[in-house]
Amino acid sequence: MTNNASGHHPGNSFAEGSHEGEFGCTVGDLRSLMELRSGEAVNKIHETYGDVQDICRRLKTSPVEGLSGSPADLDKRKLVFGQNFIPPKKAKTFLQLVWEALQDVTLIILEIAAIISLGLSFYHPPGGDNELCGESSGGAEDEGEAEAGWIEGAAILLSVICVVLVTAFNDWSKEKQFRGLQSRIEQEQKFTVIRKGQVIQIPVAEIVVGDIAQIKYGDLLPTDGILIQGNDLKIDESSLTGESDHVKKSLEKDPMLLSGTHVMEGSGRIVVTAVGLNSQTGIIFTLLGAGTDEEEKKNKKAKAQDGVALEIQPLKSEEGGELEEKEKKKSNIPKKEKSVLQGKLTKLAVQIGKAGLLMSAVTVIILVLYFAIDTFGIQGRPWLAECTPIYIQYFVKFFIIGVTVLVVAVPEGLPLAVTISLAYSVKKMMKDNNLVRHLDACETMGNATAICSDKTGTLTMNRMTVVQSYIGETHYRQIPAPDVILPKVLERIVNGIAINSAYTTKILPPEKEGGLPRHVGNKTECALLGFVLDLKQDYQAVRNEIPEEKLYKVYTFNSARKSMSTVLKNADGSFRMYSKGASEIILRKCTKLINKSGDVVSFKARDRDEMVKKVIEPMACEGLRTICLAYRDFVKEPDWDNENEILSDLTCTTVVGIEDPVRPEVPDAITKCQRAGITVRMVTGDNINTARAIATKCGIINPGDDFLCLEGKEFNRLIRNEKGEVEQERLDKVWPSLRVLARSSPTDKHTLVKGIIDSTIGEMRQVVAVTGDGTNDGPALKKADVGFAMGIAGTDVAKEASDIILTDDNFTSIVKAVMWGRNVYDSISKFLQFQLTVNVVAVIVAFTGACITQDSPLKAVQMLWVNLIMDTFASLALATEPPTESLLLRKPYGRNKPLISRTMMKNILGHGVYQLTIIFTLLFAGEKFFDIDSGRNTPLHSPPTEHYTIVFNTFVMMQLFNEINARKIHGERNVFEAIFRNPIFCSIVVGTFLIQIIIVEFGGKPFSCSGLSLDQWLWCTFIGVGELLWGQVISTIPTSRLKFLKEAGHGTTKDDILEGELMEDNDMIDHAEMELRRGQILWFRGLNRIQTQIKVVNAFRSSLYEGIEKPESRSSIHNFMTHPEFGMEDDAPRIPLIDETDVEINGLANCGVPTPLHSSNKNNNAVDSGITPPLSDADKLALSASGSPLHSLETSI
Repeated sequence: MTNNASGHHPGNSFAEGSHEGEFGCTVGDLRSLMELRSGEAVNKIHETYGDVQDICRRLKTSPVEGLSGSPADLDKRKLVFGQNFIPPKKAKTFLQLVWEALQDVTLIILEIAAIISLGLSFYHPPGGDNELCGESSGGAEDEGEAEAGWIEGAAILLSVICVVLVTAFNDWSKEKQFRGLQSRIEQEQKFTVIRKGQVIQIPVAEIVVGDIAQIKYGDLLPTDGILIQGNDLKIDESSLTGESDHVKKSLEKDPMLLSGTHVMEGSGRIVVTAVGLNSQTGIIFTLLGAGTDEEEKKNKKAKAQDGVALEIQPLKSEEGGELEEKEKKKSNIPKKEKSVLQGKLTKLAVQIGKAGLLMSAVTVIILVLYFAIDTFGIQGRPWLAECTPIYIQYFVKFFIIGVTVLVVAVPEGLPLAVTISLAYSVKKMMKDNNLVRHLDACETMGNATAICSDKTGTLTMNRMTVVQSYIGETHYRQIPAPDVILPKVLERIVNGIAINSAYTTKILPPEKEGGLPRHVGNKTECALLGFVLDLKQDYQAVRNEIPEEKLYKVYTFNSARKSMSTVLKNADGSFRMYSKGASEIILRKCTKLINKSGDVVSFKARDRDEMVKKVIEPMACEGLRTICLAYRDFVKEPDWDNENEILSDLTCTTVVGIEDPVRPEVPDAITKCQRAGITVRMVTGDNINTARAIATKCGIINPGDDFLCLEGKEFNRLIRNEKGEVEQERLDKVWPSLRVLARSSPTDKHTLVKGIIDSTIGEMRQVVAVTGDGTNDGPALKKADVGFAMGIAGTDVAKEASDIILTDDNFTSIVKAVMWGRNVYDSISKFLQFQLTVNVVAVIVAFTGACITQDSPLKAVQMLWVNLIMDTFASLALATEPPTESLLLRKPYGRNKPLISRTMMKNILGHGVYQLTIIFTLLFAGEKFFDIDSGRNTPLHSPPTEHYTIVFNTFVMMQLFNEINARKIHGERNVFEAIFRNPIFCSIVVGTFLIQIIIVEFGGKPFSCSGLSLDQWLWCTFIGVGELLWGQVISTIPTSRLKFLKEAGHGTTKDDILEGELMEDNDMIDHAEMELRRGQILWFRGLNRIQTQIKVVNAFRSSLYEGIEKPESRSSIHNFMTHPEFGMEDDAPRIPLIDETDVEINGLANCGVPTPLHSSNKNNNAVDSGITPPLSDADKLALSASGSPLHSLETSI
């Protein structure tokens, strides 16, 4: 029903006539009204409706009382005007996910191999029994065995299906979890509306057309509406219009408020005119296709009558199609900023993949050559036509072995491990009050080296109370009794607080008996209202007498003003303005003061300094926030826009000290952070004394430390040059010792965060987390590596910009996030250590076995089973280790620490040696040891042997026990520590063991297994347990002694950008080899370069011909690099080698190398005329380095 009337004119709405007739306007009317802006909208309202009050009448709502809230009325409104809900994009179905999982290249190769194998096993050529075909047909004891050739192919297919289903199921559950999180976030979002005269908060989805909503600073508007009454309202409409300037809203000039925009200043009331798909955000969502398919059908039907639909049309035309293509191409370009872990993993996976591909190719070639030489060369048999199928069967078998080597080498489990680990952590972090919005934030948090925290609400309890006051030249250390204060002074204080604070702020009775009163709205204002109640006065009576409509003008609080003022018009035409704000700001504007006897006396600069020294500083040093209340009378109406003039010549009534107690658990949490190598900095808008006092209570600074505490002004003076620009060198001198930044503006916070992230001093790059709750924290939250928003006190803008939402607003939850983040990182390292050991061993065994015995000792199906334990189960087992406090005892890894440390390398190689020794011993001497028949050199389709079954079984047993070793990656001795805290791990190890018994005893032909005796089982298990003992031996060897060990999986470092020109992936190769390879690299590079240049020229040609018609051809030269077949250096960090093709050409021209390739192209004016796109710094660097002999050699090739 939502959109039926969307585009129809009133004349077309026969279907809804019954309902819409009851309201004075239709969805279509309101929708067309909301598409107008400013002056047009005002005129339209006057012409069609009269005024906003009329619209309210037509929508059957009262501007003051709101809707009645009766269920029947609400349902009717939902039926006619739609619900405030934008249907999300359809989730991928399970079958779509299965299809995606099937796209994996290795799986496709396996499927093809299996199908060929199946096909050949059913094909029995005549003359297959010919003696001349070699011993291929021998060894089949009976017909039944030979018939069973299909089993291998079927088994491979079955295991492929398993892998695909597991992957698809993981993706599906991840998607489902994520949708659950999203809907939780959406359900938690509430909005303030007026119903039956009561101000209530309802979920955003419950808002209907005709509701009267209250909006205030920091809100994200959930619907479209028209302003009824506003105070100094400014809206950031950049999300819809792209204009960054804030738009002033008023009844006379521009009363239209749109969904998805942010309230940056002021407050007001609106009548809701469009919700859900009919609101501005909804209309855009429909254009993006997030709406349902029905939407599209309706659009098609409506095209004839509907203007909006016609506007959509060009997107569907041919041009639109091309644009979409381009967009798609653009979206394929790899994003520069990956999360720290993703970057490292991608590099590692590519390195491993390349090695695996090489090994598998070599395996196949050797097997084929060996067979051919042996059969046709040594035995000298002729190639007979009737033998061809049998030979082909052999080749298919070799191909399958090669593919299995590849399958085992490539760690498909990596993405799985990362996903499981992140999803598991995210789920558990919910319990620790961290609602993660972006998955990778949780892992980045483990690398955090600095936290910039807000004070109010994060470090403190955000439950403010007035504890001291200065009234009538007397400093009261406790709240004074009401009779001490003169009635006329008391009245000014009460009015100044009750009227000059948002009417949405109130103090409600406690929910439970004996609890604390509930504070609703701005916490500082709540403290002041509490002060009124403590003085035994009633603020509500004052507000009832002067309702919000009677306020003449309001200057609301914002981060620039740091004060709020409200103007009342008196009966005699004069005006009174009440102001409140930060004491140092308001006192500077005061020229008078109320003295003991209640008279107004003059208040000079000298008096002010004395007051600051005697009253304000002592309050601030106790960690109190000082607020000053003042007023001013105007005889005749001034120019209200001249704020500086109006906010001067005030009369000070009182200064109060507000206490915001430090949360009891914060000091302990900060100590933990400091122990974990994380610097905590406090960035606050409070004055420096208050900030310093709180920082000392929290333990951010300790007495006697020589750390900096700066005010925003001083900070800017230190980091900006004469022109007022921020200089990184200056900033680098300040931030390392800065601990408290007080009286800071939002830009200061952003500058600090950006400066720390961009800084390159120190041995490692900084990873910065930021906490914030206000709208003004948005930019800093977005800039930070991880942004934490407060779930309770946070504004919608802050939550929108954040990565993680703290549902309890508590700093200790951040420490938990650090713990989980480090745990994710460690889980992945554990998995890698285990996975790579198996990979190395399996690949070498398959490779050498295949080359020496012409047959891989581990069959394809067995390999796939090993892959399944390794990949799926191990990632589950190792990725779900719960975090321990000990994670907080080490320093953070930072951006460029490698994923595989030298200790891990030692473990991988050490265990690899043990496993290879055992397996080769069993392979070549096992039959003597166990006194069984040898399994080597068995003919095609022969039954499985005990010998190879023992090899396979031992291999799996060693993996099982090595999985326990893999639980520790920092060289700890006790691998069993807290093993029972992880039930998943225990159940997986036991489960794998049981399945292995079933496979060996009952797997038979499909698994190439034959049953083993108890004796043999015990030996296999005993060898497996040896892994644990061997692990102890390895951990005794000090890593520092093993100089030859390399690390792998680095992040991008500063040197990478310089060295990247030479190094491809030499993380695994030492420098001696490097020298040998340089020549080869150069040679390949040269060829690559020439190919690239030819491709560039062709691209230029095509793009220039097109460019005559199409202005966008500039982008096409970049686009063609994004095609997969041009990805030459996929693992190297994106250095300007080949990806910046146009720069490359200019680089050649600059080196003075003649470029005949280009001159052949007559249309190539883009190059010849020297039109060069602006170079990025990295490119300039690449060009400046081009003087090196190596570079010139490269280019001259």
